[in-house]
Amino acid sequence: MADFNSISYKTERRRAYIVLNRPERLNAIDIHMPSEIRRAVEMANGDPEVHAIVVKGAGRSFCSGYDLKAFAELGIGTQGKNDGVWDPILDYQFMKRNTDDFMSLFRSLKPTICQIQGHAVAGGSDIALCCDLILMADDAKIGYMPARVWGCPTTAMWVYHLGAQKAKRMLLTGDTIDGKTAAEWGLVLESVPEESLEQRVEELTERIVGVPKNQLTMTKLMINQAYDNMGLEGTQILSTLFDGIARHSKEGRWFQNLASTEGFHAAVEWRDSGKWIP
Repeated sequence: MADFNSISYKTERRRAYIVLNRPERLNAIDIHMPSEIRRAVEMANGDPEVHAIVVKGAGRSFCSGYDLKAFAELGIGTQGKNDGVWDPILDYQFMKRNTDDFMSLFRSLKPTICQIQGHAVAGGSDIALCCDLILMADDAKIGYMPARVWGCPTTAMWVYHLGAQKAKRMLLTGDTIDGKTAAEWGLVLESVPEESLEQRVEELTERIVGVPKNQLTMTKLMINQAYDNMGLEGTQILSTLFDGIARHSKEGRWFQNLASTEGFHAAVEWRDSGKWIP
């Protein structure tokens, strides 16, 4: 069994389970989680007994995004500092590595099924939307609030799930939607009552793992190629660069300064209130 800090991993019944395992922080993304997700995906892909991968979060939430409370309040939310000056390429290298780690779920040769309860927001939505199939609890929330200030979704998967107009609706407002709305819009496959969520995920996974691995792989590669032909990689390069710029714009620096002096929650409250950002 592999040694992980921020996730857990197990296999059974032709399934691999990747569990985001920081429940005390609502499974917020720390410095370990992105690379550990990739490593777990590689383990599952290398295991001849595994046909599908289930991704879930421990506790009451799937993932609350990057651990921005620590990053913003401690002043480490700006990556790529070099002698006190922001280096956009160092920033890009750091964030693109995380993006590629999340995209290992999309690139996995074996299907990935995501189970969302509680929240899948900000960077947590990036992880979820990289999975092939997503099931949500009716009352769970998904969204990318940092689109209001201090962020850009580096995976850019919103547009590939929703199309341009609804992706703009979500990212121009930073709003969240519940599981029922997400399913109606086609952002996720299904929405069910939370008490039925795990059972429904297992039912769907059971249907998938009965298919031969080579058949699953060929089908997934064929579908993914359509996205690649649309320019997915180029879009992610642009979105990752924009994410760094958003964190170092005038408004981004204001947000981090407010978080460091008055606390992250105060900065979020101002950001989400719609009040003018100085």
